[in-house]
Amino acid sequence: MSTVKLTTAQALVRWLIAQRTELLTGEQAPLFPGVFAIFGHGNVLGLGNALEEHRERLPVWRGQNEQGMALAAVGYAKATHRRQVMVATSSVGPGALNMVTAAGVAHANRLPLLLLPGDTFAGRAPDPVLQQVEHFHDPTATVNDAFRAVSRYFDRITRPEQLLSTLPQVARILTDPADCGPVTLALPQDIQAEAYEFPAALFEPVLHVVPRPRPDTRQLTAAAETLRAAQRPLIVLGGGVRYSGAGSKVLHFAQQHGIPVTETTAGRTLVPHEHRLHAGPLGVTGSTSANTLAAQADVVLAIGTRLQDFTTASWTVFAPEVRIISLNTARFDAVKHAAQELVADAQEGIRELGHALGSWQAAASWTAKAETERAKWDEHIESLRSTPADLPTYAQVVGVVNEESGKHDYLMTASGGLPGELIGGWRAKGAQTMDVEYGFSCMGYELAGAWGAAMARAETHPDGVVTTLLGDGSYLMLNAELFSAAFAGHGFVAVVCDNDGYAVINRLQQGQGGAGFNNMYEHCRSGTGGKPRVDFAAHAASMGCAVTAVDSLTGLAQAYRQAKQTALTEHRPAVVVIRTHPSSWTEAGAWWEVGVPETSHRAEISAARTAAQDAKRAQLRYLS
Repeated sequence: MSTVKLTTAQALVRWLIAQRTELLTGEQAPLFPGVFAIFGHGNVLGLGNALEEHRERLPVWRGQNEQGMALAAVGYAKATHRRQVMVATSSVGPGALNMVTAAGVAHANRLPLLLLPGDTFAGRAPDPVLQQVEHFHDPTATVNDAFRAVSRYFDRITRPEQLLSTLPQVARILTDPADCGPVTLALPQDIQAEAYEFPAALFEPVLHVVPRPRPDTRQLTAAAETLRAAQRPLIVLGGGVRYSGAGSKVLHFAQQHGIPVTETTAGRTLVPHEHRLHAGPLGVTGSTSANTLAAQADVVLAIGTRLQDFTTASWTVFAPEVRIISLNTARFDAVKHAAQELVADAQEGIRELGHALGSWQAAASWTAKAETERAKWDEHIESLRSTPADLPTYAQVVGVVNEESGKHDYLMTASGGLPGELIGGWRAKGAQTMDVEYGFSCMGYELAGAWGAAMARAETHPDGVVTTLLGDGSYLMLNAELFSAAFAGHGFVAVVCDNDGYAVINRLQQGQGGAGFNNMYEHCRSGTGGKPRVDFAAHAASMGCAVTAVDSLTGLAQAYRQAKQTALTEHRPAVVVIRTHPSSWTEAGAWWEVGVPETSHRAEISAARTAAQDAKRAQLRYLS
């Protein structure tokens, strides 16, 4: 057997370069197209030198904050529909822990991410080293064990030869449609530098083809029988449909059988807005049109979705007697809430289910209801966009961006009030062109994730622009990767909506009877007589961005058009700042369960508790 003597770090880098992937288009590409890195003691000498040795074959991008660069890697994975995986590496201690939040984002959203945090010495001779947290009763533990809770696969490499058994598992997790999620390999700095005679075969090119499991015939027959008996069937499309590349196949299935279609957050923009079967997005941040159909449906075919609480309105959006068929590659998701499981790839599962159904169709009156109800919702959105306000509302800002966007543009947001506006109010012009991070709802993803998405789409959609919408709170939470993107030469547009605080949490707080407290700046403790304001335009300009501040919707349209052009031609972020209304929202009329205090000093909270208990009874009718 031919061998080559390499350090652990060198072997890992060579293995990364050798891995290939098959894109949804059928083309081949690197599975690991690049690395985000911030070097420190713990990774600069071992992994850092190995990366420098192959810098032309495996590009390395310098972040400013470990959380930010790892979130950029998450944004990259979403933009490539889980077919490519970025790597993020950090030093030991605080640098490593900064990436835990990003691992949580990837885990919650079932997105691939490879994290390579530096670790303390496996030999322990110099312990305690700089940045080491000592565990008095467990010398094997380091801060990197915090990744266990947010990793799909975790390993600490304490011998070079351990790579031989763990690397196939790393590739499996990152490319498995059912188990996909973040992988963490903790790398003690002495082991990174230790050499071993690795088999040369480890570094031969390998093409990873994402498997498409077909359904069990008995599950398929049972699902077809349930659908044939339905009077009012409804399809719910989740992110799994996107990652399978099954969007057009599912729409063809829906057309053949006359079944209205709704979308989850991760499934948004799978359906053309004007499609006659499109009932709109489902749930709390969805639309009254989809929620109306969901309340009347007797059978729901949920495809590639884990049906989280915002989609199901905390399990009150469906009728108590509804039957749910869950078509999912992950059996973990397929069996939730006593659903009738159909474990399969979305594309293969829907193809075989279509064959099993034959010529069966839903009643024409029910089929037509999707278009009728969505038209009502469209009118509502139009009224929100056109009603004058003293300050521009989120709905109006989204409307302007929507109007100015093209079919190859890509929209992003996360947390706060903007997810509800984009999920509920956006009218899709292109397929799979939205990333709303509402699985982990991570403030700060908006700018970092946009850097990753812009990097991913630069070659595949050169005439399209990534646009991220965010509030002032998210901007202040994590903005350093604006400079990273400007320095690296990756252009995108950021529309910053300044409404003086954490407005959507203030909405939740006061909407459940609480007093305004510690969310809006006017409700926060301050040691100054006046309230200082952040000059977002000046700050973004100092980070190397092109910047425009506007105070009207007309100015926004002009500024946004110019920002798109700047992002495309100057290859740097273009930031548009606009003051927005702090308490105007798009409402879908659905309930969301939160913990309202049972006793309180405020009568308003007691009243909110009573209302919550009424909603809980509706929830329990379904769950029982």
